[in-house]
Amino acid sequence: MKTILRALKHRIKSIMSAKKERRHAIVGPTTLWKMKRDFQIQFLKTMDLAPAHYFLDIGCGTLRGGIPIIKYLQDRHYYGVEVRKEALDEGRKELQEAGLEEKNPTLLQSTDLSQLTLDQQFDYVWAFSVLFHLSDEILDQTLNFVSKHLSGEGVFFANVNIGERNEGNWQTFPVVWRTLEFYSHECSKNGLVLTDLGPLKNHGHISNVESQDSQRMLRITKG
Repeated sequence: MKTILRALKHRIKSIMSAKKERRHAIVGPTTLWKMKRDFQIQFLKTMDLAPAHYFLDIGCGTLRGGIPIIKYLQDRHYYGVEVRKEALDEGRKELQEAGLEEKNPTLLQSTDLSQLTLDQQFDYVWAFSVLFHLSDEILDQTLNFVSKHLSGEGVFFANVNIGERNEGNWQTFPVVWRTLEFYSHECSKNGLVLTDLGPLKNHGHISNVESQDSQRMLRITKG
C-alpha cells in the first residue's frame, strides 16, 4: 500500500510540475521557472523587503515570481501589472491553486502605463526581465510611472541586458541591449538615480545560460 501511495504522489507531483511548466512558458524557459521564482524572493529579502512594505510588480505575468512574494507580504500589499491578458489569467489561476486569494493582491491589466494611475505609493517596485523587452518610448513611460508611484525612500529594481548587440525577439516582444549610460540618462530625465549592482549571477541567479546570468541588476531611487 505504501508503495502505491508513493507512486501516486509521484504521479500527481509530475502532473502538477508539467502544468506549471506549460503555464510559466508564457513568461520564460520551462526548465527555469522554479529557479527564477526562488531567485526573486531571495534577492528581494536580501534587499530588505519586509512584509509591511507595499510592492509593485511591473510585468507580473503568470505570477511565476509573484506567488512567494504575495505569500510573504501582508494582505493587500502586493500590486501586479501585466500587459497580456492571457498571462494575467494564468496568474490568477496560479494564485487560486496556491491558496493565496485571501491575500487580496491587486492584479491589473494595462497596455499603457502612461494612462494608469494607482492610489498608492510603493516601497519596492520590481521589473524582472521586463525593461529589455521595451522600446525606448515605452521605457521612458515606465520610468515616469515608477517616478510617480515610488515612495520617497522607495527603491526600484530591474534587470537589463548591457552591451551592443543586434535587437532580437522573444514571443511578441523585442529583446534589446543598451548601455548603462543610456539607462542612467533615462532615469535622470524622470528624476531617478541609477546604481549598477552587477551581474545577476553575483546575486544567486544561476541558470547556466550566460546571456541571462550576465544581465545586470539595477537599483533605482528618487534623486
